[in-house]
Amino acid sequence: MSKHSSTQNASRTNGSTVTETSATNVPAVDPRLLVRERGFAGYLAEFKGKLRSGDLGSVPVVLGLILIAAIFQGLTGNFLNAGNLSNIALYIAGPGLISVGIVFVLLLGEIDLSLGSVAGVSAAISAVLSIQHGVNEYLAIVIAIVAALAIGALHGFFFAKIGVPAFVVTLAGMLTWSGLQGYVMGNTGTLNNIPNGVIANLDNYFFDSVAAAYGLAAVSVAGYLAAALLGARSRREAGLPFRPVSEIGLRAGLLAVLAFGAAYVLNQDRGLPLALVVLLGVVIVTDFVLRRTTYGRKVFAVGGGVEAARRAGINVARLRISVYMISAGLASVGGLFMASQAGFADKQTGSGFVLMNAIAAAVIGGTSLFGGRGKTWSALLGALVIQSIITGLDLEGISQSIQYMITGAVLLGAVVLDSVSRRTQKSAGRG
Repeated sequence: MSKHSSTQNASRTNGSTVTETSATNVPAVDPRLLVRERGFAGYLAEFKGKLRSGDLGSVPVVLGLILIAAIFQGLTGNFLNAGNLSNIALYIAGPGLISVGIVFVLLLGEIDLSLGSVAGVSAAISAVLSIQHGVNEYLAIVIAIVAALAIGALHGFFFAKIGVPAFVVTLAGMLTWSGLQGYVMGNTGTLNNIPNGVIANLDNYFFDSVAAAYGLAAVSVAGYLAAALLGARSRREAGLPFRPVSEIGLRAGLLAVLAFGAAYVLNQDRGLPLALVVLLGVVIVTDFVLRRTTYGRKVFAVGGGVEAARRAGINVARLRISVYMISAGLASVGGLFMASQAGFADKQTGSGFVLMNAIAAAVIGGTSLFGGRGKTWSALLGALVIQSIITGLDLEGISQSIQYMITGAVLLGAVVLDSVSRRTQKSAGRG
């Protein structure tokens, strides 16, 4: 074979190789685009695939809420009355706020056993300052919350800097701050809220105008629609997969049905409760922080793997301290709502099963005990589940001991479901 012929063959061979290589380098299509191109059938297939792989999301807790409502409505006949549903919305405010803070801690794969005591000592500080010492009530509330933030920073310091296990640090905190609560209250024992004061109105103020509830529903739907459309446009301009307008419209429609339905129910009773507005506001803000900010991504990163997060340049110690401050601050606000609901602050505020119910709410709602997975919405959903069970059993006249047993069984079921879900996801390559 001549040199010229060999060169041509090599060129043809090289050209073929280049052609084949370039053909195999075609960018892969994002599976989410394929799902959306198939329409409803695509979404249904994707949903089934997630269920098979153990990615259950909020499905169990939503189905649980529907089942609970159906059972107790059948048993009592008045569970779904506007007054009862309005009371449930009020009762979840205090524990729900504490549970939102617990979500942050659980995302790290840690625990905070002190939050009930932190809630109690915050209520005691604000009551003593405003009632016994005449301090402006707003200032007293700020001082109580700042004190709680300092407590959270102290817990975080011993855990993140000294290396004391979080369980031990917060267990010691639970005992210490419970003792401080009794010391602050002194011989008084109980301090009634200032009539028509700030704390008294936290759990007892209603926006009785019909426009308030419907206005909040409209703002919520419009806010979601605007954020979704802007997000889709930004992703489209960046060449990333984005939700089509039809999907956004469907989601907004479902949200509108839920929001305006809730507004209608609340307006059948006393109107829109301030406590629910505060809880929803905290959930929305913290959800945005976790899902849309660098700080939130760092929280998930540390929960997913401390060493990997450290190698990625995250200041793990600082992040842990900040998370414990957030949880303590939200517990403080929750304690104020509990004092408002009771009508007074005393040595028992935040004690009993407050902490356990708050932790149970986060876990039942879908936050993993193993860290790295969860949403602040899970605290709201879990609190609704627990309070719905308690309210339904109260309507049936079931004793409190039975209520605790049932709540414990639901909590155990949620943890078992989480464990099975994680194992299934790992076997399916999603873990």
